[in-house]
Amino acid sequence: MGSGGAVVDAWIPGAQCLRANTDGGTLRGGAPRVVWQALGADPRLISAHSAAERLDQEGRPPHLVWNPLSGDIAQLIPAVRAACLLGGPETLDHGPGSGGPAQLPAATNQQGRLCVQIGVLAWAREPFTEGPMHGVERILSWLHSWRVPWRWPAGRPVPFARAHTVERSRALWSTGGHYGASQIPGWDAAGPGNIDIELLGMARVTPCQAISRHRKTRPAVVNRNHRVSLEKVLGPEIDADAAVASLASAPY
Repeated sequence: MGSGGAVVDAWIPGAQCLRANTDGGTLRGGAPRVVWQALGADPRLISAHSAAERLDQEGRPPHLVWNPLSGDIAQLIPAVRAACLLGGPETLDHGPGSGGPAQLPAATNQQGRLCVQIGVLAWAREPFTEGPMHGVERILSWLHSWRVPWRWPAGRPVPFARAHTVERSRALWSTGGHYGASQIPGWDAAGPGNIDIELLGMARVTPCQAISRHRKTRPAVVNRNHRVSLEKVLGPEIDADAAVASLASAPY
């Protein structure tokens, strides 16, 4: 259920559904939030489905895995349950220094009445907003249906090279909205890089032009058929002004 009692989808419409073997448990409530993370993978070489399977096998499934090049979206966990990506290794092919499970309490994954975790097949050093983002409208529309605030409390995520030097505010994290993984307190994540947050908002909808219910008054025009009819009644020497007046009041 969304705010106001509206029924919304726990599973994003149109996405591939791969139910994870485990999830992060029950969400603890609080401001809803979304976390964006680059998975350090080339979207030309791996599908959303394959990446999702790998993350599930490693016990760190996010809610969504998105390939912005193909537009494919795989979902592993419904929005009403916590995921497991936060605090673990950042990338698919992780190594030393990529973040570890001991860094962040598991409860961080449970914070918020919603804490949607989105793993993007991209590199943190090459912000994914600089390339194609096929399927992003579907993701944003789904998040909008859950009433996630369209704000980035910590601002635009910093570039990859500076990510380990920035402060990660617990106060900003608690307000809810959208975040990069590098903005989460307690996690030494460097992604998703310096993404353009202006491109991760709802598209502007062009309003439909209002249609007047009143018919426009058309000027009376004497056409040939009407003139012939008038000539039969009034005679051939009819006055043009009189003809216009007669036609204006005629029941046609």
